[in-house]
Amino acid sequence: MRSFKLFDIKFVDGSFTEIKAELDKGGVMVVPAAPALATIYSDSKYYDALKSSEFAIMDSGFLCLALRFMKGYKAQKLSGLTFLRLFIEGLDTRQSGQVFLIDPSADESALNKELFSNAGIDIGENQYVAPMYDSYDVVDDKLLSILQSKRPKYIVINLGGGIQERLGVYLKLNLKAMYRPSILCTGAAIAFMTKVQAPIPKLFDDLYLGWLARCISDPATFVPRYFGGFRLIGMLRKTQLEVES
Repeated sequence: MRSFKLFDIKFVDGSFTEIKAELDKGGVMVVPAAPALATIYSDSKYYDALKSSEFAIMDSGFLCLALRFMKGYKAQKLSGLTFLRLFIEGLDTRQSGQVFLIDPSADESALNKELFSNAGIDIGENQYVAPMYDSYDVVDDKLLSILQSKRPKYIVINLGGGIQERLGVYLKLNLKAMYRPSILCTGAAIAFMTKVQAPIPKLFDDLYLGWLARCISDPATFVPRYFGGFRLIGMLRKTQLEVES
C-alpha cells in the first residue's frame, strides 16, 4: 500500500484488504468525490475535517485520471461503494454488536438495517437517526452519550458529504479519552446498495463511470455538481503531490 499527500490531505492507495487493515487501527476514513474536493478552498470547515481524518481513499475516478496525466502518478481506484460492499461482505455474525449506523432518516435507517441483516449482521439497536446539524458547528451530545455506552468498533456514517466528515472528526476527538473506533464516512454509498438512489452498475464503477450513472439518474442535480469538479484541474496545477511510501 502506498500513501501520498495532496492538498495536505493524506490519501492511501491500495487494495481493500490493505486499507481495511489501516481502518482497523481506528480513526476516520473519508471518501471525497471530485466535486467535493473542488470546494475545499471555499469551505474551510469541510477542508479542516478532511485534513484531520486519518486518511482518504481514492474514490474519484476523475482524480485518479488527473493524477496520472498531470502528475505521472498511477493510483489504484477504490470507490466508497466498493469499499462498503466488501466491508459488509467481510463481517461475520460475531461482529453484529460491533457496527453502529448513523442514518439520515428513519426510512433509510430501516432499509440499512435490512441490508446488514441480509448479510447476516444483526444491527439491533445500534442505529441513530441524525438531526439536521448546524452547518457551522457539528455537535451531538446525545450521540456521544450513546456511543460512549455502546462502544462499537465500527461507526458507519451514512450522511451527506461536508457534514459527515465533520461529524466523524467530532466523534473521534470526543471519544478518544475512552476508546478509538474506526469511523467510515462512506455517505451515500449505502443508498446505492439499498436502491434509495439509482444503483451504480459494477461495470460503471470499475470503469470510473459512477459519475455518469448518477448524472443519467438525476441530471438536474448531478450534471452541475460534476461539472464543478473540473475546477480540480486548475487546483492540481498549483499544488505538489507528496508521495510518502
